Amino acid sequence: QVQLVESGGGLVQAGGSLSLSCVVSGRTFSDTAMAWFRQARNVRELLAVIGWSGDNRTIYGDSVEGRFTISKYDAENTVYLQMTSLKVEDTGVYYCAGRPDSLVPYTSADSYHYWGQGTQVTVSS
Repeated sequence: QVQLVESGGGLVQAGGSLSLSCVVSGRTFSDTAMAWFRQARNVRELLAVIGWSGDNRTIYGDSVEGRFTISKYDAENTVYLQMTSLKVEDTGVYYCAGRPDSLVPYTSADSYHYWGQGTQVTVSS
C-alpha cells in the first residue's frame, strides 16, 4: 500500500521561510512524478512538480515561482518543498501527491493517484 506522509507545516510570519517534507512508502519512488499542491478557499492549486521521466526537472506554479523550491532524495523516498519569502496568501493546507510511471509533469490534481493527509501552513502578517 502506497502512503505519503507530510510534515513540517506550522505558523510563520510573512517574509519568513518554512520547509515541508513528504516521505513515500510502498513503491519505487524514482519513476514517480511528485507534486505539492495547496488547498485554500476550496481551490487546490499546483505549486511544484518533480520526478516525471525519472529525472530532476521541475516546474512551478506562477504564484510560487522563484520563492519555492521542490527537491527529492531518492535514497530516502522523500520529496521536499522549501518555501521562502512567504506571504499571507500562501496560507493553506499543503498536500504531497504522487503519480507513478509519469513521462510528463501533470499539473491537474485529478491526475495524481496518491495523496498525503495534508499539513497546515499559516502565514501571519
